[in-house]
Amino acid sequence: MSTGRTLRRVLRNPLGGLSAALLLIVVAAVLLAPVIASQDPGASSLGEAFAGPSGGHPLGMDSAGRDILARVLYGGRNTLGGALLALAIALVLGVPSGLFAGYRGGWFDSAANWTVNLVMALPAMVVLLASRAILGPDVHVLMIVLGVLVAPSFFRLVRGIVANVRGELYVDAAKVSGLSDTRIVARHVLTVVRGPIIIQTALVAGIAIALQAGLEFLGVGSGSSATWGAMLNEAFQNIQRAPRLILWPGLALGLTNCALVLLAGAVRDALEDQAPRPARRRRTGPAETPAPDAESTAPRAELLSVRGLTVAYARPDGTDKEVVHGIDLDVRPGEIVGLVGESGSGKTQTAFSVLGLLPEGGRVTRGSITVNGRETAGMRERDHRALRGRTLAYVPQEPMSNLDPAFTIGSQLMEPVRHHLGLGRKEAADKARELLRLVEIPDPDRTLRLYPHEISGGMAQRVLIAGAMSCDPDLLIADEPTTALDVRVQAEVLALLRRLRDERGLGVLLVTHNLGVVADLCDRVAVMNGGRIVETGTTEQILGAPQDPYTRTLLAAVLDDAPARAPWQPREARTVTA
Repeated sequence: MSTGRTLRRVLRNPLGGLSAALLLIVVAAVLLAPVIASQDPGASSLGEAFAGPSGGHPLGMDSAGRDILARVLYGGRNTLGGALLALAIALVLGVPSGLFAGYRGGWFDSAANWTVNLVMALPAMVVLLASRAILGPDVHVLMIVLGVLVAPSFFRLVRGIVANVRGELYVDAAKVSGLSDTRIVARHVLTVVRGPIIIQTALVAGIAIALQAGLEFLGVGSGSSATWGAMLNEAFQNIQRAPRLILWPGLALGLTNCALVLLAGAVRDALEDQAPRPARRRRTGPAETPAPDAESTAPRAELLSVRGLTVAYARPDGTDKEVVHGIDLDVRPGEIVGLVGESGSGKTQTAFSVLGLLPEGGRVTRGSITVNGRETAGMRERDHRALRGRTLAYVPQEPMSNLDPAFTIGSQLMEPVRHHLGLGRKEAADKARELLRLVEIPDPDRTLRLYPHEISGGMAQRVLIAGAMSCDPDLLIADEPTTALDVRVQAEVLALLRRLRDERGLGVLLVTHNLGVVADLCDRVAVMNGGRIVETGTTEQILGAPQDPYTRTLLAAVLDDAPARAPWQPREARTVTA
């Protein structure tokens, strides 16, 4: 959602518009204090002590004969300035550390949580009083200390949200596009935490204002400066003689805090008025350098060659559980290879190993993976990221869950293009339009402006294919690309993959359990069972004369005994006349 649109939604909210106007008035009055107030806030005339309102002094005089209006305005400068300082310190310390700890985890997350728990265990007022005794009565120094004390509230809020959202499917999709962690956090994660941060900012600002006023009220702050807390202290001392003195600083504090909370709520509502977030899946962890496998000596394909690949996951007791056991697999340019098997056979684990995106806890323990002749097993994440998007591309299953609901289709297609190809905004928009035409989406200009919830599942799958093709990859890994699509749309998507193969010489690794899709699209087939490839051959060989008992079992489970159909061909549209 654009900034202008968000602002309009906030101002259309009655509470948002009213609170924004009130805060604007308070801030403008404080900034224009020298223009509005004719008298210096420290100028005293004892003869006019407790004087009532007059033409030159609209709010009257205090116990020392000082102009109340001038002290309210200049006191607002000191009070709001101190709160802003504490808030800035808290944001700078809490938000980046919370983002890093929540997204990356590891030792930093543990150390940061320990530190935050320690700081939160300290009583804030006692620490502020001790700081005043050690560092002096300067209110700005005390606000810096306060900022450090409230920073853990931002850390815990941000860290908790990011730890949940880092496993979203659209975050995985951004990672597969080859985007850096910094860009993913800035683009996709910050949009999720911005609403809670705004609310927390308002609450912390109110707490900072109240604590500063409380310190000044107790006489702990720098008594020489005009602040709302100091005015409350003076008013309380003279409450029997001039109770009206407590009205103006109390009103300034109350209205400012109420406006902050109401405005934050209105902004949060405007930002979060979007489609619901998709289901979560855990993000990947880095693979360790695997042990080499010297047993596989078959000729290797130049595009993708897997030899002796073993994937394992760590158990809580420290042992490993192997889920893929020494498989061999090849994909050549212009070839579509189907990787088939029942659920849990290891198909997706194999695909993620090639992409370098194994889920957390998984790693390649043995074997070799080469892409365009380059060894990628055990490759550093930075180098793997450079491959994803430009050399390797990925089309996931569940298309609607892999598009970020916070951004338009055009925005999500343009981002990897601008990152990898260095195009400007206009050139990236033209490229995105060309990609939508490539995948046969009608009216690309309109589609670029739509959000994911405004398109169908079949169109969303086409958008994902367009995104995967955006940087002209050599190898496309498609994980169940026709899942949850109706039969007609499935046929259209398969025809699109075939056309891309023919036009661009694209190599495709198709992960599926649908033998009908295999018969329709694939040149060769590898059958997996229990983490092993039990049979490999051409599509005609595997479907016509299977050798392995498991392959025969799979084919026997197909309800239709008819022979495999010919590739789907679109029918010409017929004109019906009345």
